[in-house]
Amino acid sequence: MSTGAVIAIVVAALIVLALLLLLARRGRERRLESRRGEAREIRREAEVSRAQADETRAEADERAARARREEASARQEAARADERQREAQERHLEADRLDPDVDEDNPDRDSVSGVTSWGQGEDNGEVVDRHTERDDEGDVVRDEEYRRPRNA
Repeated sequence: MSTGAVIAIVVAALIVLALLLLLARRGRERRLESRRGEAREIRREAEVSRAQADETRAEADERAARARREEASARQEAARADERQREAQERHLEADRLDPDVDEDNPDRDSVSGVTSWGQGEDNGEVVDRHTERDDEGDVVRDEEYRRPRNA
């Protein structure tokens, strides 16, 4: 073989080797670009999920705050109702003290209709007022007890 033929074979082999390397790099670049695209899509989906989670958390926080406001309002209403009930009880007791037909010494006196009864006693230095209401059949529909310190 002549020197020119050997040089031509070596040059051809180098060109083929360079082409193979170039094709391998392009294939590798395509695979990397494909993976980059997949990663971008996954990141985009993760951002959408994070935004949805933030929105859900904000809604939950808003519902919790609303529930706390409602609970506070309910406590205030209950306190007002208790105060009104106490005032009504005091008015009943005042009316009983003023009414000459009411025997205050009878611990279980009945009202004129027989549907409502009031009682009063003492327990450990407290005045205990008891109010019981009955329906037409005589069944108890309301039974309440109020305690207050005994006036000296």
